[in-house]
Amino acid sequence: MQNTVEPEPEPEPKTVPVSLNASKNSPNSTSKMSKPDPLITNSSIDPKSGFCSETNTYHSIRPAVPLPPESAPISVTSYIFSLLDSHPPPHSAAAIVDAATRRRILYPDFVLRIKTLALSLRNKFDLCKGDVAFVLSPNSIHIPVLYLSLMFLGVVVSPSNPSGTEPEILRLIRISKPVIAFATSEMANKIPSLEHGTVLLDSPEFESLTTSTELELGETDRAMVQQSDAAVILYSSGTTGMVKGVMLSHRNWIASLAAAHAVRKKARDSSPAIAMCTVPYFHVYGFRYSLTALAMGETLVFMGGTGRFALGVMLRAIEELRVRHVAASPPVVSMLALDGGGVISNSYDLSSLEVVGCGGAHLTPGVIEKFRKELPTVQLAQAYGMTESTGRVFGTVGPEECKQAGATGKLMSNCTAKIVDPETGIPQPPTKPGEIWLRGSFIMKGYVGDEEATAAILDREGWLRTGDLGYIDREGFLFYVDRIKELIKYKGYQVAPAELEHQLHSHPDIVDAAVVPYPEERVGQVPVAFVVRKHGSTLDESEIKEFIARQVASYKKIRRVIFISSIPRNSPGKVLRKDLIKLALSKSISKL
Repeated sequence: MQNTVEPEPEPEPKTVPVSLNASKNSPNSTSKMSKPDPLITNSSIDPKSGFCSETNTYHSIRPAVPLPPESAPISVTSYIFSLLDSHPPPHSAAAIVDAATRRRILYPDFVLRIKTLALSLRNKFDLCKGDVAFVLSPNSIHIPVLYLSLMFLGVVVSPSNPSGTEPEILRLIRISKPVIAFATSEMANKIPSLEHGTVLLDSPEFESLTTSTELELGETDRAMVQQSDAAVILYSSGTTGMVKGVMLSHRNWIASLAAAHAVRKKARDSSPAIAMCTVPYFHVYGFRYSLTALAMGETLVFMGGTGRFALGVMLRAIEELRVRHVAASPPVVSMLALDGGGVISNSYDLSSLEVVGCGGAHLTPGVIEKFRKELPTVQLAQAYGMTESTGRVFGTVGPEECKQAGATGKLMSNCTAKIVDPETGIPQPPTKPGEIWLRGSFIMKGYVGDEEATAAILDREGWLRTGDLGYIDREGFLFYVDRIKELIKYKGYQVAPAELEHQLHSHPDIVDAAVVPYPEERVGQVPVAFVVRKHGSTLDESEIKEFIARQVASYKKIRRVIFISSIPRNSPGKVLRKDLIKLALSKSISKL
């Protein structure tokens, strides 16, 4: 490691509202860069923590990662193809494997399917750069091919949780305004009529679109996609409030892939790694992990299906396919950690397993300790990031970093950070807690059509205010402390209290209501509702829970209702959630 860290260039201030197609001359374009930090002396950046005493910012102490010139027209797909060309996997290597059925697609066929599908979609539906495609499907062998084909054309990919209700799906469609949808036959009825209709992913028609032998796609046929163009719209509630469309550019994904490639290429050997994705592709975690594995020429094993997570399927696949890396959510890590007595490790041959990555929500110290006891030879690699930061911006890489108890990793390349006191706004030095602020090539373009929400989270200098409290120690490790924002994290999914409160307030017998998180070791947090009933009403807990369950996805269900005479609020009317959380904890809620 060098004793000096060169300051990384930062994107210019974001301008809103955000448009889907930002040319390099557009005010929303990221093709220009703002002035880098002032000249930094060799002694101003601590080589261990990355803290710059002159600017009060943290710089990545990982090796700098070169990125393509911002003016170069490169899509995410083209960038992945270039990485595969630079380190081609063997022709016999599988790109994608279904853990349940063992169906696989070899790399030569995988690349051909992407290009064939891109040309088929352009010819059949006249899809072009800037169009939005809505995707509603569980993980399947078709999804990575579909994502990369659409982005190859410059079409914006907008995937959603297939467990969403029709009203929830309609709201997302109103945000992203797609011209076409791709869904399984089971999910298609949730999607309204669109300009080009809905293509069924489990139909012979879709299979023919990926395998047509009459089409030939040359390099001149690909769209001239600018890196500043929108690539993906994912859905998030941000720091608070209702769901919003997070617009991520091709540049965001290229920077993310480049950073991942830099830290993972050192671990590659003559045979491609087998990487398993147990998290959904519609989530930024699964989306990023799948693209990274494929860009590295690894074999991506995925967990499909729409039902409950099948731990046995995962473990058998690890054993039989010799999986080395697994991307998991906190509940899956908890299943492994709470095994007890080594039943899992004694029943399955997990000797190939090297790393279990965990993201989406914070792991408790107890779960981490139990995991290490049950699987002592497996690295537990944690990470920190948001949908708005294209996923991971802090991560533990390698066995030594994974040993750091409680840490969520070090800052990745092409990103800088601040730790800001939420009360005073003063940036904090190492070991001092504050709100985590992020800036760099990973940071989103903004929220689709929502100027107010974008301005609330993204300042004019390009800093993303995460709403999370943490600190960076003297070795450069981030430690998550608490959540300033009000989101509830259930199995890594975001549950916005505002959304549930809106539904509760629509009930005629409810005068007022508030929703808060309640800790539950296996799932992270669950939503608990405090309800003020209309005078004389006999509305009970089961009726309220059923009322909400009819309107939201299963992970958003209210798990407990506490009746209260009034909701505590401050003078401006903001709910005093901390008071309600203390009250919920004092109730010793169980069996949620």
